[in-house]
Amino acid sequence: QMFVLPPQVHPENEEWTCFEQTASLDIKSFFGFENAAEKLAMKQYANSIKKGKEIIEYYLKELEDEGVTHVPRWSPPQAPPPTARLQLPLTSAPSNAIPVPTAKETPTASPTDLPAGSPDDKLDADYIRRYLGDLTPLQESCLIRLRQWLQETHKGKIPKDQHVLRFLRARDFNLEKAREILCQSLSWRKQHQVDFLLDSWERPQLLHDYYTGGWHHHDKDGCPLYILRLGQMDTKGLVRALGEESLLRQVLSINEEGLRRCEENTRVFGRPISCWTCLVDLEGLNMRHLWRPGVKALLRIIEVVEANYPETLGCLLILRAPRVFPVLWTLVSPFIDENTRKKFLVYAANDYQGPGGLVDYIDREVIPDFLGGDCLCEIPEGGMVPKSLYRTAEALESEELRLWTDTIYKTASVFKGAPHELLIEISEPSSVITWDFDVCKGDVIFNIYHSRRAPQPPKRDVQGAHGSIVSPATNNMQLIDRSWILGQDYSMVETALTCKEGESVQGSHVTRWPGFYILQWRFHCSPACSTSSLPRVDDVLASLQVSSHKCKVMFYTEVLGSEDFRGSMTSLESSHSGFSQLSAATTTSSQSQSSSTVSR
Repeated sequence: QMFVLPPQVHPENEEWTCFEQTASLDIKSFFGFENAAEKLAMKQYANSIKKGKEIIEYYLKELEDEGVTHVPRWSPPQAPPPTARLQLPLTSAPSNAIPVPTAKETPTASPTDLPAGSPDDKLDADYIRRYLGDLTPLQESCLIRLRQWLQETHKGKIPKDQHVLRFLRARDFNLEKAREILCQSLSWRKQHQVDFLLDSWERPQLLHDYYTGGWHHHDKDGCPLYILRLGQMDTKGLVRALGEESLLRQVLSINEEGLRRCEENTRVFGRPISCWTCLVDLEGLNMRHLWRPGVKALLRIIEVVEANYPETLGCLLILRAPRVFPVLWTLVSPFIDENTRKKFLVYAANDYQGPGGLVDYIDREVIPDFLGGDCLCEIPEGGMVPKSLYRTAEALESEELRLWTDTIYKTASVFKGAPHELLIEISEPSSVITWDFDVCKGDVIFNIYHSRRAPQPPKRDVQGAHGSIVSPATNNMQLIDRSWILGQDYSMVETALTCKEGESVQGSHVTRWPGFYILQWRFHCSPACSTSSLPRVDDVLASLQVSSHKCKVMFYTEVLGSEDFRGSMTSLESSHSGFSQLSAATTTSSQSQSSSTVSR
């Protein structure tokens, strides 16, 4: 961001005029090239200052050519004293009187101009009314504080205020609870690349032919309307033919599209639209839909949606519910949040056609034809999936849900006395090691070591290499042998970095020597307990709990060859437009060594 300040009188010489401008570049992550990005940005900023100087000198020369050698100092017109104006009659105010702006008339900064300062900051009233809806001062304060926390600690993609507000509403504006579930959701989105789902996932043809759901106009409040003809859908056939993963991705894509449509409708209708309406037609629902594996898949999908898309459902209209519906509702309702259950409206048979029915929520002209309306609906009618397309029972049983397990990110547990260590072998100097990790639980210390000796393969025993008890089932690995001496057998190549719970860290290291590099995440003990020589009762109790001595990190690493690194640097320096898209939400910090960069 670049700010050009208005001309000012020099504080030491009134005959001088100051022209000032400031700029800031805050990088979240740039694929390990944060240092190069900063240098290129400084180069562009220097060129901008040079160009500004040329423009100022040009207009000064224009004045000089016109014979102007002195410009009198500008001063604002003097307003009459407040006391004098209060004495004037209201009906005979002079025409040249300058009104004092009231509190409502005082201009306020736009949301993009608000600093990430203290919780005393205020959101612009027009912005709240236009995009967020009615908020009490306490709710506004919670939103600002949570947004500030995200800007300071979470260096991934920062969600918009509308999405942050959903998590606050889901926890009745309890800041700590909202922060916890939001942090977990952001890690989940990052781990499974959900932000790219709409662009990267291609729906199988079976879903085009047999999935009986789709978007259909909007309701009377402007909320996007999604219609699902569940009674006409062969859920057993879809599960047998596609598996749970494809159905889960389908549901997630619907939710992602719903978020996009809410933003679009907010712009169209000029008022905040933060949720959508779902209409479920149950005509045709029977015992086939209560197939146990299908219900199990449904419950798991509900669990994922509830955790990551809170307060996105405005109303759910269930039409033509048959007698078997109470059985399905008994199975499903315990897994649905209580606030969400309150949004369910159930109509049996044709009750939806009378007063208090569908017409109270949807305009008559957009009611689908299969519900007695005049609007043609393009939602497929479904049908039975041919059994020839079913997968074998063995294939379904062995299928792993990649959306939960297959990801470029890995998770590891860090215990007190038992760090998690990752080995990277480098054969070519000047290779670049890049990393991106989130601290999901607890506080950790991140280190990078180098050794010319290959560490011994880790032992899979219960007693960890560092002397602490580690469960074989946990993802924890130690590589540095206890007999190794720091400075002889291995050396530290990075300054230790302390990372707090909830932080996201990205960085890179340009290797100087071939050999073995070890990335280490070590348990960080808070110094609060060491301030007193006598242990407190709470500390003793906490030390007896294994969970208090456990941290969890989610990480991804990549090694770039020196040739690839140079090629990336060349293409980076030839591109200038990308920096205008960098957000100023986070701060980049560089390590003391010139060969590495870390963004937190």
